[in-house]
Amino acid sequence: MYVHTPFCETKCGYCDFYSVALKDRDTAPLVGAIIRELEHRIADSPQEIRTIFCGGGTPTLLPIDQLARLLTAIRNVVPVDRVDEFTVEANPATVDDAKAELLAASGVTRVSMGAQSFFTDELETLERLHSPDDIAPSIATLRRHGFKRINLDLIFGIPGQSLDTWSQSLQKAIDLGVDHIACYGLTYEPKTRLTAQREAGRVTPCDENLEADMFMITIDTLSAAGFRQYEISNFAKPGEECLHNLIYWRNRPYIGVGPSAAGCVDGRRYKNVADVNGYVRMIEQDSHAERESEAIGGETLMHELIMMQLRLNEGLSVCEFQARTGSDPIALFGDKLSRMCDQKFVRVSKARIALTRTGQLIADAVIAELVATCNSDTPTLRILR
Repeated sequence: MYVHTPFCETKCGYCDFYSVALKDRDTAPLVGAIIRELEHRIADSPQEIRTIFCGGGTPTLLPIDQLARLLTAIRNVVPVDRVDEFTVEANPATVDDAKAELLAASGVTRVSMGAQSFFTDELETLERLHSPDDIAPSIATLRRHGFKRINLDLIFGIPGQSLDTWSQSLQKAIDLGVDHIACYGLTYEPKTRLTAQREAGRVTPCDENLEADMFMITIDTLSAAGFRQYEISNFAKPGEECLHNLIYWRNRPYIGVGPSAAGCVDGRRYKNVADVNGYVRMIEQDSHAERESEAIGGETLMHELIMMQLRLNEGLSVCEFQARTGSDPIALFGDKLSRMCDQKFVRVSKARIALTRTGQLIADAVIAELVATCNSDTPTLRILR
């Protein structure tokens, strides 16, 4: 189950997730609407909830009474003591002792923190509000309250970033002793301020070769520190993988709650309206706020199995693909797959098809070419990140 809280202090220039500046907003109406949808979704769901992820936005930016109200509601509808993982997202300097104590008392088992960089100028380019000096104290606060599982998110390919500063950010994250580090290449999403700045010539994107070097150094550095790459952008100590995200990458069912949240249950995917006021109004009227809905099957299911499972180091399950789609992917991909093997972009066994280290550098292109083999005609393809 994913619960979306869209409030941020400000919206970062690179972000295309649905979020809004908190400012002086009254958060109570939205929290009340999320609770109502939560109760409705769980009552209608035949499936047991195994993981919970509260994201955003920045859930820990909520006033503590509203955060407590939301976490209490989650505990009232889901037996939190029996879930495999309960994660809450946070930004540095948004978790004080009171909120850390609340998270721990509410059954939260993992906190995912958006550090992004340990250099002030890089954070300023990303329009992040925290300082590098906020990161270690925030982690120390969580540890004081018993949190052992802490994720750190970092971004590479930031304009002006060097191989040296990226290497230092990686090492600083390792030195903090966290057991999970996610390293994302900066993406220039449509309609973001960062993309507008690039188009206006105010920022210069990182050189592609430099970005590739950063990716390779990431794998080597984290591997040497005991982390295992289990997804293109995600690295964890053994046994510390993010179970919630694995559900997405393995194309398992999930429930989404909150404005702009998406869910996929029983072969139907829905997406809620991306508007706080509209969401509250629709929940009050109908107990749901779905703006989009589609059946996931046939070619669409094939596309998504390829796009998501190939991101995992374990790769695409041949058996599962055949069971869910009726097609053998090795036969379906045919000569394209053979050529990719010869080019050392993929490795193939009877059980799995997976990207090689070289293939991960061009993952979108490899995935797009394999997706195209499933098409009865040529679609407009959006590679999920």
